[in-house]
Amino acid sequence: MFEPASRPSAGLAVRATRVLLSPWSRLSLLVFVLAAAGTLVVLYEPQRLLSDGWPTAQLGGAAAVLLYAVAYGACTAAFVPRPILNLAAGALFGSQAGLVSALAGTVLGAGIAFTLGRLLGQDALRPLLRGRVLTAADSQLSGHGFRSMLAIRLFPGIPFAAANYCAAVSRMGYTPFLLATAVGSIPNTAAYVVAGARAGSPTSPAFLIAMGFIVITGLIAAAVAWRKRHGLRGA
Repeated sequence: MFEPASRPSAGLAVRATRVLLSPWSRLSLLVFVLAAAGTLVVLYEPQRLLSDGWPTAQLGGAAAVLLYAVAYGACTAAFVPRPILNLAAGALFGSQAGLVSALAGTVLGAGIAFTLGRLLGQDALRPLLRGRVLTAADSQLSGHGFRSMLAIRLFPGIPFAAANYCAAVSRMGYTPFLLATAVGSIPNTAAYVVAGARAGSPTSPAFLIAMGFIVITGLIAAAVAWRKRHGLRGA
């Protein structure tokens, strides 16, 4: 006798659930999460906590390396610049352990950002991929995921977090994305980690080679960006 009275509330719950799980609601949640993360980074500067206030006295060995990798991943997903974290990893753990920790954190941070973008932003943003440039970029990332992401990681001029969230909008799979991130991030990450580990001896060959690599790749990235910018203006 009371069944008809319960149907409107059930229908309202279903409609509310659909609205909350709609693509644009999830995209709004992603924007809120990223804005909150960026605000926290600006206010609290977690990169300084990792480099200056790291609990090395309480933790040591593999536990410290693992915990730093987890913190590194969370920070990169929140737009903390990777070069600062790489330098801190080298200064804290040395070249070898620092590289392991930084690479693990790089892959973890990329996976976090990719998952957030895929779950919360892909359905709403894919219909907006129109125009020759966006369509070509999406086709390249979706059809040649590993090769495209490997090139992006090897090129130091493309922001790490932005590449992660953009890749999530494409149809690239997790495996090629994470594998290309791990392989392509090795050279640049190693250079910063070695520079951080040998910062106390700036005349050592290892430090000079690392800094030379950083400077050369930075100049190449600036030159390519300058050419691309003028090419777009001409077009």
